[in-house]
Amino acid sequence: MHAHDAPCSLPSTAACHDDDHPHEECAVFGIWNAKDAAALTALGLHALQHRGQEAAGIVSYDTQFHSHRGLGLVGDVFNDPRVMATLKGDRAIGHNRYATTGATLLRNVQPLFAEFAFGGLAVAHNGNLTNSESLRKELIRRGCLFQSTMDTEVFVHLIATSLYATVEDRLIDALKRVTGAYSLVVLSTDALMGVRDPMGVRPLVLGRLPAESGEEGAWVLASETCGLDIIGAEFVRDVEPGELVIIDQNGIRSLRPFGQSKPHFCVFEYIYFARPDSVLEGLPVYAVRKQIGHELALESGVDADIVVPVPDSGVPSAMGYAEASGIPFELGIIRNHYVGRTFIEPTDHIRNLGVRMKHSPNRPALDGKRVILVDDSIVRGTTSRKIVDMVRAAGAKEVHMRISSPPTKHSCFYGIDTPERSHLLAAQYDLAKMAELIGVDSLAFISLDGLYRAMGHESRDSYRERYCDACFTGDYPIPLVDHDAEFGKGTA
Repeated sequence: MHAHDAPCSLPSTAACHDDDHPHEECAVFGIWNAKDAAALTALGLHALQHRGQEAAGIVSYDTQFHSHRGLGLVGDVFNDPRVMATLKGDRAIGHNRYATTGATLLRNVQPLFAEFAFGGLAVAHNGNLTNSESLRKELIRRGCLFQSTMDTEVFVHLIATSLYATVEDRLIDALKRVTGAYSLVVLSTDALMGVRDPMGVRPLVLGRLPAESGEEGAWVLASETCGLDIIGAEFVRDVEPGELVIIDQNGIRSLRPFGQSKPHFCVFEYIYFARPDSVLEGLPVYAVRKQIGHELALESGVDADIVVPVPDSGVPSAMGYAEASGIPFELGIIRNHYVGRTFIEPTDHIRNLGVRMKHSPNRPALDGKRVILVDDSIVRGTTSRKIVDMVRAAGAKEVHMRISSPPTKHSCFYGIDTPERSHLLAAQYDLAKMAELIGVDSLAFISLDGLYRAMGHESRDSYRERYCDACFTGDYPIPLVDHDAEFGKGTA
């Protein structure tokens, strides 16, 4: 019996997203000293839409703070000129949300804004605090009233209750209380600030808009360089791990309020999260993904007629695989880009057709062929199974799946929405069983060393770790305070 004839007994996803990828974290954007700051922020958020599609918000400042937040895509939330006209000022911060903590409710949409004794303050956050529950309980005991279920609000209350005098010192005081992975942009009445956690797990870049006649030019903070490109800003540098950048009327300065830590940038940014045209930590994402495909072909080559990406995230790696193997690259699956995330799925029958809404087989390219399918990851395996069935139904003789990440065996606690470990296919089954469940003739993942080679290193060196790869290895670089308190150490 062929592998694809085996009955499918993948973990149930009735209460889960039907996507079979880790979900994005969030995007942050900030701009200082720019005409139409809010409009530029909306453009920046549009370029960063891939990092969160559930909600968006902007806070601007002239002589007072102005805020607009809404559920949905950036183009839906900020499509009314009357709304944009209310967001006055030459400075602003913005946020795209994908819910990692807190339900998708309007009260959970960022940036969060609050009035303090020292004036107003707006905060937008990408990542996850691993001690947010512990801090929340402590703050509630002290009388703090929480309006949202987000860990971002913990920052707001820590700043409010700090005994330091200046906004800057209050922010540093708050940052020293939290544990986790985060990039933060903060707007006060007289400064724009950006900060990365001490290990630099989440990205944040600094850019500059060229000065127009008689002006000084604008400073820009964004989660990725593509957020700079869309508004014509020049990339200056990455905000460094543990660095606090302060931009005000006197220019820009840098503080390092934390002790020295070893950087652990999220390796999944290169595999899936970041937009392919971004450059993160000096590495072009597109080039890394193509090189992953090269390594994958060298490690797990198989005789086949065509290499087919699972669009869109599998495309660069499939191109690299095709180049290295000499097997033709074909668009055997066509993606429908106009499928919204809020489509109503009223019945099981319609729900099971959901994968066809997003992906359609290119039958003439697949019929009678031995196909290598290249995708970026397998989380639960549910969508992978549907895509394999679809490719076989289009006439493929053989289907071999190649994955441009190592097996995802552990949950992420640093701002990426991954399922509990019991729902991760690679945590439950060996490679042969996974291939059987997904319905492929063969299945291979890139090795950890192959992934590191694609990023320019000889191999993964556990003594000189450069990246957070906890979702593959279980080596969590930042303490899981709340998780350990609830479940005991070693259960992640």
